[in-house]
Amino acid sequence: MKANREHRVPLSSQAMDLLHNVPRVNGNNHIFPGMKAGRPLSNMSLLQFMRGLGYGTHGEQGNYVPHGFRSSFRDWTGEVTSYPRDVAEMALAHTIENKVEAAYRRGDLFEKRRAMMQEWADFIIPKSKPTLLSLELKKLNKNSITFN
Repeated sequence: MKANREHRVPLSSQAMDLLHNVPRVNGNNHIFPGMKAGRPLSNMSLLQFMRGLGYGTHGEQGNYVPHGFRSSFRDWTGEVTSYPRDVAEMALAHTIENKVEAAYRRGDLFEKRRAMMQEWADFIIPKSKPTLLSLELKKLNKNSITFN
């Protein structure tokens, strides 16, 4: 991932529900397939989607871009929770600029990040309230779909 380093991501129960229910495209191993056969969804897809809804730089609906999701998470960890700064920064795959500290940081705080990511998911997608996405996914075939 960033800085050519492995970045393990603990998934919340809401994320796991989404992954278990998203339809699969036959012949494509990617969870979010792209337009080209066998390729993943482009890293620009979310930006294009947001632009189509009128968001983005100078958008009619607001000046919101995908990076704002990361920024919102960081604001939440700093202002709403008591999670240490290091845990939040590691969740965002930020590198430690201090070379001495970086040399001694061997772990990835995975279990602490797991608790934080579950709390974040509960904050933005309460388990008790179905979302439009969860309702739509239930309508879809849970096994697989085929695009010709």
